[in-house]
Amino acid sequence: MGTGIIENIASLTSGGNDPFYLYSGKIIEILKSPDLESAGKFRSVLKKTLSLITTRYGIQGAINFLRHYEISTGKRKPSLAIYDHAFHFIGGAQKYGLTIVNALKDKFDITIIANRDVSHKDFLNWYNLDLTGVEIKIVRIPYFEKRKTSHIDPSRIMKGTPNPFHIISRESGNYDVFINNSMLEMVFPLSLISIMVCHFPERRPQSYFYSDEYSYTVFNSKYAGSWIRKRWKYVPHKHLYPPVDMEIFKPGEKKEKIILSVARLEEGGTKKQKEMATAFIILKKKFPDISKGWKLIIAGGSTGENSYVQELKEIIKEAEDNTIELNINISDSALKDLYKKASIFWHLCGLGQNDPAKVEHFGMTIGEAMQNRIAPIVFDGGGQKEIVDHGNSGYRVSSLNGFIMYTIKLIKDKELRNRFGDNAYNKSLQFKRERFEKEVKQFFEKIIPGN
Repeated sequence: MGTGIIENIASLTSGGNDPFYLYSGKIIEILKSPDLESAGKFRSVLKKTLSLITTRYGIQGAINFLRHYEISTGKRKPSLAIYDHAFHFIGGAQKYGLTIVNALKDKFDITIIANRDVSHKDFLNWYNLDLTGVEIKIVRIPYFEKRKTSHIDPSRIMKGTPNPFHIISRESGNYDVFINNSMLEMVFPLSLISIMVCHFPERRPQSYFYSDEYSYTVFNSKYAGSWIRKRWKYVPHKHLYPPVDMEIFKPGEKKEKIILSVARLEEGGTKKQKEMATAFIILKKKFPDISKGWKLIIAGGSTGENSYVQELKEIIKEAEDNTIELNINISDSALKDLYKKASIFWHLCGLGQNDPAKVEHFGMTIGEAMQNRIAPIVFDGGGQKEIVDHGNSGYRVSSLNGFIMYTIKLIKDKELRNRFGDNAYNKSLQFKRERFEKEVKQFFEKIIPGN
């Protein structure tokens, strides 16, 4: 039967620090031994192998091994699931995950796992991603269904509360590869290969913390990567800047007197739309001649009853001559039109914050603005430092006063706006979607050879 084959396999399953998928690949190589050419010998060794794996890794380990064997021998395409508890909302993190899907859809049988109803049409409208043919599976979480909340909020799960996300953990075991796109550390991965996409390590290790159980951790900015090391105490594996694909403006086209802000209208107000509206009202009152003809357009996504939106509307009423516009849940084409026309971009996420989780982790909309040669003025913190080069491709500020003064400087100097816009465009090239998808494919080729 091949001297030592079972002994060699037993030694691989007896322990060690390597992830099981590495053991699995080594075991498969052993099973390709010429000594196992006959079907009878192979079945006998395979049966003993599965027994050893089950003893060491449980039934799920044996299932994962058989899946790995099917893939490595070319019997089928690998299956992949990606989960995000906020896929039913429009957002940058969700676009990040779904662009991974777009890059891999030809190589994997992919399932998108969501907790609320969402459709291929939504993804096409929100992100211009045609994911037809990719399955969407709605896995409802009873804990949140009973509470009838549109937002699946993990912070509601207190110590002693049964983990409601175990239903997602069990679902993860049905796939060869599982991607947790929502940095939801309460989902334990059961797939052979698992990937945690971390936009920021919001929770410190506590009850139901499983981030360090994933095969790989992907992070979207150096800022996020540094905080994974500090807060989660391990080194993440792959830095992958988000995909930005919003290039609409063509050189020579006319820009208008528009300051644009694009960000989700979160109930907690972390994107600082109220502060920006207030700053614009102050700017108009203090510098009426300089700011004449300029308007502020705030665009963002929101769902259901949102008290922050109502508070923002009250502030906007104070603006003279309707110079502040609020656009909620606008279409992709309407947003592109705003990027095409705007001259200055505002983003203040992080202002006045002591919590590093509430400072912008990257800032995809900043990148989108820069692709359209819009001069950005952003908060000087978080991932925004990686995007905007102060004094070259825009300005970074730490106060409302600096925010207003740099805006006036750009309003007064069209040549400076144009120069910053050109430099911003050149900087934005490193964040293009084509670059992102290429790096995603290269990463998956390394972790699953032959794909």
